[in-house]
Amino acid sequence: MKKVSIKVAAVLMAGTFLCSSCIGSFGLLNKYAKWQANMTSNKYVNGIVGLFLMGPVGGICFTVDLLLLNTIEFWSGDNPVASNNTQKVLGEDGRYYAVTKTKTGYEIKAPNGEVTYFIHDEKTDSWSMMQNGITKEIFRFNADGTIQATLQDGQTITVTNDEAGLQQVRQAMVGDKFYALR
Repeated sequence: MKKVSIKVAAVLMAGTFLCSSCIGSFGLLNKYAKWQANMTSNKYVNGIVGLFLMGPVGGICFTVDLLLLNTIEFWSGDNPVASNNTQKVLGEDGRYYAVTKTKTGYEIKAPNGEVTYFIHDEKTDSWSMMQNGITKEIFRFNADGTIQATLQDGQTITVTNDEAGLQQVRQAMVGDKFYALR
């Protein structure tokens, strides 16, 4: 009886490693599920076909994700299948912007086609904005934990990395004038 309980305990212990918090994004399985849900215009046909395909195709996608792709994602930080990193984000102006994650930051495409890049420089630990070929540093992280923010007029201000520092930057950008939002 002890041998059986030790084997069961060993299997359960091994299973806990598969269910840890760093299991990955399951990009291949998610792409298959999205395709399966939208393969035809009829949701009932999609459901019926999905019942037949989920076992073999879903199982293969899950296994490849679990054993290969999520391991690559864990060690490299990028899942080779989850390459579509574009999301639509609703702006304060009520329009949708396409935000794409790049290797060095983000690309934001406005509804009118204008593209803005936010670029992270690892050497200086700074973020810059590039628009129409012009690059301007927005802020950088200092070694002492503070942030050096660049204001619109080109001057810099060093603030703490908290809500009070953010408030200082906001005040410096608009001066002592406060505007009420409606």
